[in-house]
Amino acid sequence: MALSVEALEREFREALECARGDDRALERLRVEYLGRKGKITQLLRELGQLPAASRPAAGRAIHALQATVAQALEQARAQAREAQRRHSLERSREDITLPGRRPWSGALHPVSRTRRTLERIFRDMGYEIVSGPEVEDDFHNFRALNLPPEHPARDETDTFYLGQDLLLRTHTSPVQIRTMRQRRPPIRIICTGRVYRRDLDATHLPMFHQLEALVVGEGISMAHLKGTMDAVWKRFFGPQVSIRLRPGYFPFVEPGAEYDVSCALCDGRGCRTCKGTGWIELGGAGMVHPAVLETVGIDPERYTGFAFGLGIDRIAMIHHGIEDLRLLVEGDVRFLSQFSF
Repeated sequence: MALSVEALEREFREALECARGDDRALERLRVEYLGRKGKITQLLRELGQLPAASRPAAGRAIHALQATVAQALEQARAQAREAQRRHSLERSREDITLPGRRPWSGALHPVSRTRRTLERIFRDMGYEIVSGPEVEDDFHNFRALNLPPEHPARDETDTFYLGQDLLLRTHTSPVQIRTMRQRRPPIRIICTGRVYRRDLDATHLPMFHQLEALVVGEGISMAHLKGTMDAVWKRFFGPQVSIRLRPGYFPFVEPGAEYDVSCALCDGRGCRTCKGTGWIELGGAGMVHPAVLETVGIDPERYTGFAFGLGIDRIAMIHHGIEDLRLLVEGDVRFLSQFSF
């Protein structure tokens, strides 16, 4: 038995040298020698097979080996942990002489930035910002705005219908209808929000953002309309821009007009953004149609009003020189990081 104990100790020492620095190997070694079915445990079970006179000495030798193995394994595990700690510290060492890394910070999307700028301009001019539902009914989206049943905007190729007289609003004009039905003049509001149309190319999206302004009161005229637009766009693009109105037809205004601003990028001389014309089309405008006023319960003989609208996404494109509208919705961080100022 004594020779077996000595041989087992030599075997353990050799195995321990191979396992140093490896926690998993040390654990396997512990199980192999000290586990319930380990080699030292097996020796203890074989003590009963020895003569009675030899058992005390053999037992002491086995227990001494057991203590030696346990102590050696604990020391090896401590050394392995210390080595791992030093290695981890070496890997995580920071060179305090290196320049610091500038933290990445987010920024407003160019459409949100443009919308907030326009809202601030109108708010400074005394306008109230109102909102409404994006899921609308046919009355508020079409009928109340004097859009006849045969109007192309009602086609399923242009409008997202949800069934049961519901649809995704095609413009923010329904907010104006809801406001005029709830309030009496004078009214001075803008409504901003998402609108939906079946369209997708470099300059059109199936979902985009719109802003519409509405003023209703006594004595409101086209002069007020043009003066308001002139003030807004001079504030937004700069004092050098000019406004022009061109005759245009919209069922909910009469007379109606399309309006342009002189290109701020080329000062009206002509460039790629304005397609060489020196002018950029922004949207539609006009005096609120008497039929619309009658529908919402406002006397058209006493009150008049003007309204004009614009696509916020298009204004953001013009303002930042973006050529493809789809870039605004693709979520490419490389593109959006250009506007983190």
